[in-house]
Amino acid sequence: MSDLLLSVLRIAFLITLWWFVFTVISVIRRDLQAPRDAKPLTPARSSNGPSPRPSLRSRKGTTKLVITQGVLEGTVIPLGTSPITIGRASDATVVLEDDFVSTQHARLTPNGTHWIVEDAGSTNGTWINNARVTSPTVLQQGEVLRIGRTSLELRS
Repeated sequence: MSDLLLSVLRIAFLITLWWFVFTVISVIRRDLQAPRDAKPLTPARSSNGPSPRPSLRSRKGTTKLVITQGVLEGTVIPLGTSPITIGRASDATVVLEDDFVSTQHARLTPNGTHWIVEDAGSTNGTWINNARVTSPTVLQQGEVLRIGRTSLELRS
């Protein structure tokens, strides 16, 4: 092989290698910035102001989910017509920073005048009044929903 051809192959290999490195860096950067776009529920964001979701207040007495124990104690989540997801994932409705909470831990779904709790295949389980949720279960007002170290209650 001539020295010129060998030099061209080396330069082409280096250009390809650097293109690959920059592609990997841009993908990692985009993935790391995605959670910043999501806005997890924190005490600073919780407010008693109007909910952006349509309210079911005229249809039922339960209008909010209150965190009664845990890191976000005192946080009020207004209930609407949309399901609520609870977990560590940044796209969850209620983000719980707890080692005992799975990424997608549980789901609360409105069903007429009731809220249905489903465990989303979590490792440590979802509990209502010290009973493990193994199938979709109706959560009554005043019952304690425990997820990891956090306790939640439905209130009006």
